[in-house]
Amino acid sequence: MITCVPSLDEAPWPTLGPQVCEFIEANLVFGPGDLRGDPAQLDDEKRALVYRMYEVYPQGHPWAGRRRFKRVGLSLRKGSAKTEFGAWIAACELHPDAPVRCARWNGRGEPEGAGVRDPYIPLVAYTEEQSDELAYNTLMVVLAEGPLADDFDIGLQRIVRRAGDGRAVSLATAPDARDGARTTFQVFDETHRFTLPRLKKAHQTMMANTAKRLLADTWSLELTTAAAPGEGSVAEATAEYARAILEGRIGDPRLFFYHRQASDEHDLGTEEGRRAAVLEASGPVAAWSDIEGILELGRDPTTDRAYWERVWTNRPVQGSERAFDVKRWRELAKPEVTIPDGALVTLGFDGARYEDSTALVTTEIETGHQMLAGLWERPLNASDWVVPEAEVDATVAEAFRRWDVWRMYADPYWWESWVALWAGRHGKEQVIEWRTNRIGQMVYALASFATAIQAGNLSHDGNEGLTRHIGNACRKLLNLRDAEGKRLWLIQKERGDSPHKIDAAMAGVLSWEARNDAVAAGAKKRELTWTVV
Repeated sequence: MITCVPSLDEAPWPTLGPQVCEFIEANLVFGPGDLRGDPAQLDDEKRALVYRMYEVYPQGHPWAGRRRFKRVGLSLRKGSAKTEFGAWIAACELHPDAPVRCARWNGRGEPEGAGVRDPYIPLVAYTEEQSDELAYNTLMVVLAEGPLADDFDIGLQRIVRRAGDGRAVSLATAPDARDGARTTFQVFDETHRFTLPRLKKAHQTMMANTAKRLLADTWSLELTTAAAPGEGSVAEATAEYARAILEGRIGDPRLFFYHRQASDEHDLGTEEGRRAAVLEASGPVAAWSDIEGILELGRDPTTDRAYWERVWTNRPVQGSERAFDVKRWRELAKPEVTIPDGALVTLGFDGARYEDSTALVTTEIETGHQMLAGLWERPLNASDWVVPEAEVDATVAEAFRRWDVWRMYADPYWWESWVALWAGRHGKEQVIEWRTNRIGQMVYALASFATAIQAGNLSHDGNEGLTRHIGNACRKLLNLRDAEGKRLWLIQKERGDSPHKIDAAMAGVLSWEARNDAVAAGAKKRELTWTVV
C-alpha cells in the first residue's frame, strides 16, 4: 500500500528529475556496505521519487522554474537504503555542476538544471554518533570513493568545495548554533527517533531556516521508517500533516510525502501473510534484500512481533517492548481539567541527581486525574549537570501547601536525606519511602498502572514531558509469572545511555499506587484548622 501526497495519479509537472538521476548514476557510488564503491544505480521507485522531488513550476506560472516542494518526507521500511539515498541527493545539492535548480528552459519547454551557488547542507540525525557515522559518513564515502573526489576537500565533519564556496556538515541537533544558518538543503535522518524536545526544537529551528535564501530555493528531506504511534516524533507529526492534507483538512501544495507499507489484508500470523507483507513493503528493494532472513526473524519466538511488524512491513504500530500504550494514554488527556486547591491527592517522586531526570506527579484521589507537578531533565550533551535541589524542594513544599496530601510515595535512591527531611517537615505518615527495587511490589504497581490506562480509569493533564516519559518506558521481562501464567515485567530505558528518560513515568506509577492504597483505606480529607493572620 502506498500513500502519496500529492497523488501519484495527477498530471506530470516539469521536472529536473531525469537530469538529476543521470548525474547520480554517472558520478556517484554506493556507500558503506556490500556494494561500496560500485557505480550508483537507482531502482525504479527511487528514480520515480527523484522525478517527483525535483518537479518545478511550469512556464507561465508566477513561480516558473522554482521548486514545487519545499519539504519532502519519505517513509520506507528498514533496510531500504534511505540513508544512502539521502547522501546521493546531498551530493547532488553540494556539487557545483549538478542540475538541481532550474536555470533556463530549452526549446522544447523543458527545464534545464544548474548547481546551487554557495550551498550549505547540514545532515542531521538522532545522535551525534549516528550523524557522524551514518548520514555524514555515507556522504563522505560516496564522494571520496567516486569520480568526484577531487572536487572536494573532505574532512571528518565537513565536506567543502575546492573553491571554498559551499559545504556539507555533520550536525548533531544543536538548534541554537544553527539558528542563523543560511541553509540551501538539509537532511533529517531517522526522524521516527526525533522525540526529545531538543530534537524537535532542532527540526523546528532548521525548518525556519529554509525561508532565508529565496534564490537558493531551499528545501528539506526527511527520511524515516514508520513511526510508533503516540511517541510524538517528528516522523509522526509529518505523517499526520500529510494525512490532514490528503483528507482536505488543510492545504499545502509544498509538501511531498511518500509512505510505503504492507496492506492490512496480510495476516502476519501466517508464513504466507508475512511473506506477502514484507514483499509489498519492500517494493523494488526486495530484489536485493534478504527476504528469507527477514522472515526467519519473524518466525523466531524471541522476536518482538510489534517491532518486526513496524520496521519490516512499515506499518505504524507501537512496539510491544513499550511498557504502556501511549496512544491510549494520549486519548486520556484532559488538559482543561485541573486539580483544585485543597483536593485530597497523592504524590509520586522518582529521580536521579546527576544523570537522567527527576519528577514529581500528583494524582487526585477522587477522580484519578494526574498532573505533572515538576520535571527536571539533564540537557543533552551536558557534562556537568546536577538536579536543582532547591527547586525540587520548593516544588514539594508547594504541593503540600496547595493540596491535602494523603501520601507521598518517594523512591529514596539518591534522595535519602531529602526524603527524610520531607518526612520530618510534612509528617512520617505522609511521606513514605517506596523503594522501586523491590521486585515483588514493583511488578504489581506497574501492572495496575498499565491496566488503569487501558481501562481509562485515569486521566491526565496532557503534559508532553510526562507523556514522553510514559512512551519511553520499555518492558524488562522477568523469569516470573503471575497466577494466570503471564510474564511479569519491570520498566527500564531502551538502553543504559539512552537520552530518553522514564523518571516521570515511574513517578506516575508511584503516585497511582499511592492513590490505590488511599482508595482501599477509605481515605478522606483531613479536618484542617485555618489560622487567619
